[in-house]
Amino acid sequence: MYQKVDPVTLQVIYQRLSSIAEEMENALLKSSYSSIVKEARDASSAVFNAKGQTVAQSCAIPFHLGTLRFSVPQILREFPIQEAQDGDVYLANDPYSGGTHLPDVTLVTPIIYQGEVVALGVSMVHHQDMGAMAPGVPTSATSLYQEGLNLPPVKFFEAGKPVKAIHDIIRKNVRVPDLVLGDIGAQVAAGNVGKARVLELFDEHGKDLVLAAMDQLMDYAEVMIRQELEKIPDGTHTFVDYMDNDGIDLDKRIKIQVSITIKGSDFIADFTGTDPQVRGPVNCVPSSTIACVAYVMKGITGGGSIPNNEGSFRPLKFILPEGSLVNPKFPAACGVRVTAGKVIVQALMGAIAQFVPERVSAAAAYGFVLYCGGTDPLNDKEYLVTLFEREGGPARMTKDGVDAIATDIVNTAAPPIESHEMSSPYRVLECKLREDSGGAGKYRGGLGVEKSYRLLRGNNASVTFRGERMTVSPWGICGGKPGVRGKGVIIRKTGEREEIRSKKDFHLNEGDEYYLAVPGGGGYGDPLERNPESVLRDVLDGRVSLKAAVDDYGVIIDEETMTINEEKTVQLRENKTRARGPVTWTFDRGEDGRE
Repeated sequence: MYQKVDPVTLQVIYQRLSSIAEEMENALLKSSYSSIVKEARDASSAVFNAKGQTVAQSCAIPFHLGTLRFSVPQILREFPIQEAQDGDVYLANDPYSGGTHLPDVTLVTPIIYQGEVVALGVSMVHHQDMGAMAPGVPTSATSLYQEGLNLPPVKFFEAGKPVKAIHDIIRKNVRVPDLVLGDIGAQVAAGNVGKARVLELFDEHGKDLVLAAMDQLMDYAEVMIRQELEKIPDGTHTFVDYMDNDGIDLDKRIKIQVSITIKGSDFIADFTGTDPQVRGPVNCVPSSTIACVAYVMKGITGGGSIPNNEGSFRPLKFILPEGSLVNPKFPAACGVRVTAGKVIVQALMGAIAQFVPERVSAAAAYGFVLYCGGTDPLNDKEYLVTLFEREGGPARMTKDGVDAIATDIVNTAAPPIESHEMSSPYRVLECKLREDSGGAGKYRGGLGVEKSYRLLRGNNASVTFRGERMTVSPWGICGGKPGVRGKGVIIRKTGEREEIRSKKDFHLNEGDEYYLAVPGGGGYGDPLERNPESVLRDVLDGRVSLKAAVDDYGVIIDEETMTINEEKTVQLRENKTRARGPVTWTFDRGEDGRE
């Protein structure tokens, strides 16, 4: 029976554990090799207890952090903690054994104090390549076997010495082994940093006190989350959202349906009604689906004010129909599961909005991700880079959406253009905010970006493109309008143009270009109630056109003086309000209707 820890000491230890997780994250990012980690920051670190439960997290990728709750216990089942030696390091990436998709590798470092494993240094990194049928994460895969190297829990180091066979297997099965093994090495470094700092913490406060604090912090987080859930009226609400397609059947939308039940302090997510698993690689394994639910539940109950640990997940219950998109059967492809994950989050938000609309936002857009690979004739070396083209953030009850940002479960950064141009034979021709892409509202949705590239040299270069919200609009809420859908075009050197339909693997030759227009976030509230001065500022900044100022916001701006004609604006808004009638709908899906 552990001792009771006083509140001050409890907070000191919690903040210390959180800072350790952050220091691990910084060590990982600063010692990594690939641009997807060191620039895009597609990596996460955490401290776990010896039972495989989350104790503290870095501020990183919610999709990763929620999934680690499942991948770490799976590793411990294969390698019982009582058998761990100092210097052991374990890793795994199997999506059907607690993982998420094959590029995301979980690495675990046991931390031993006075002969006992007292904690674990844990990280998850999205690796540049895992040897799939196309560089990066192919959108044309129809089986897990086509998506790359699948590693069950294995020892990467044993008693401080590299396990050569595992290192060799990885090196021989990926396109860019120096980058992949370099990034795994960065994960090892993060684990070592975590081990050093946790041991210092135990030296300072003693084993019994720190272990007691870990348990008590979980109980505290659970109590805080449950208190917040009890403030939400009991009931059940359902919402349906759609994905563009699965990458294979391009004309078939995919339905994601979720019913949220709040019962006292329990949060139940039931995905009955969601479409069956699909042929393409957008299936979302249970660990990933539950990570989305945990993210939303945490977001509406206090966010960062409540410790991010295992206790905060205890109120969560879920129903995931077997064989559905959110609980596929092996070996369904799942490499592009993040597209499903983001729509899952929007569906959850739509259901929550029917309980407490003030706690949620409109729909976020989806940022495009591209893997560009090939051989550069300049040096005859193989290259592989990952591009994150940022979307518009959703408008909120009292704020506009953020422009060009990674939203909700995907907290990555956009690597600088210079990084991409230095690492590949591409040139960026244009990069700007996409005017009028944010959904109109009292608070406007954030803008996506417009960007175009040209392949400067080489032929048969591989590009894997994954997009979303290209045929389904990011919905607006409480009178707000939907964000503008995305689009993409391949422009051949010959002048021929080819549409990019949401998900596509294609090849480019020297001189070919592609153009991307990323969707914007949904708007919140009646756009006719937006402050006219805010509309003018948006026009002056190039975020909103003069035409949209009139059509969407009812604001008339003199083109010569660039000032608001207040009298005509008042009259136009009155006319538009009278013609439209009162806002009686909650969600605006654009061409797909209102409800």
